[in-house]
Amino acid sequence: MDKRVVFAVAGSGKTSSIIDKIDADSRCLIVTYTDNNTRSLRNRIIQKHGKVPDGVRVYSYFTFLYSFCFRPLCGYELKTKGINFNYPLPKDAQRTKKDTRGHYIDKNDRLFSNRISKLLIEFSVVKDVADRIERFFDLVCIDEVQDFAANDFNFLCQLAITNAEMILVGDFFQHTFDTSKDGNTQKNLHADFVKYCGQLKDAGFTVDLESLSHSYRCSPSICNFVKENLGIDIQSHSKDDTHIHFIDNEKEIEAIYSNETIVKLFYQNSRLYSANSENWGNTKGLDHYQDVCVVLNPNTLKAYNSGELDQLPPTTKNKLYVACTRARGDLYFISEKALKEVLD
Repeated sequence: MDKRVVFAVAGSGKTSSIIDKIDADSRCLIVTYTDNNTRSLRNRIIQKHGKVPDGVRVYSYFTFLYSFCFRPLCGYELKTKGINFNYPLPKDAQRTKKDTRGHYIDKNDRLFSNRISKLLIEFSVVKDVADRIERFFDLVCIDEVQDFAANDFNFLCQLAITNAEMILVGDFFQHTFDTSKDGNTQKNLHADFVKYCGQLKDAGFTVDLESLSHSYRCSPSICNFVKENLGIDIQSHSKDDTHIHFIDNEKEIEAIYSNETIVKLFYQNSRLYSANSENWGNTKGLDHYQDVCVVLNPNTLKAYNSGELDQLPPTTKNKLYVACTRARGDLYFISEKALKEVLD
């Protein structure tokens, strides 16, 4: 069966590409990282079919990992009581050898979240998981694949042995969170896109860079800005240009800040501002904004002024990419320092 990774650009309709594959009689497993994305996918399916079809299951990643994979196959033997999401791991767990219980399970019998997938790999349970998937599903869709990291990425690659069809969808450059971390395991996974694709190909996946390469949301103006300044290749389905402005006039800054129809996106600490605001990274997956104002913190402002936005640390650059590509209409940039001076 087909095993495919589709790399999407912002606003290209990657969620729709998953929903479009769901019919009333589908036997489909959909897995995504966050609870918010899980709810969004489930709601979109209900909008299409009036309910979630009987053969369709939508899981957040750790619900899938614990309830579908671990408990039915290992739960009786290992007797655990849920998941420990605390990180980093206690020092005794870091020192404990991988063939011992303490490497995977804490003193309260909770699985360390970042090592559930490692346990399934090391105890040779992946084949059983693949067989279990085949029993219930014909198609597996993994959303936000770029957020799978460390042992979870390795587990995802090993699941390619299943005979079910697998489609992984994501945007490498919207990698702003990790499902988990575990020491040096896949520490540099997201440092090089070509090498990242190479690992997926080696696992048996076809890499598709074309199907979702054009944005329905972003205008050619914004796509060109992102391509020229951030070095991220994104194209637009639209023909209508919008405007990009850097605002340094005090009255204009105040007017934009006071305009509730323009969302203000901050690198962090957006809660400190009373306006319609959010943090850059938290807007990933949101599609309801029209005009957007990106507030540049000092380091990003310096890179903007010197034409070196593409040299920002990867996580910062990815979050800025997320923020800029929320705009359907005009995009504004203002300095956070200048904004604070206006508000004082």
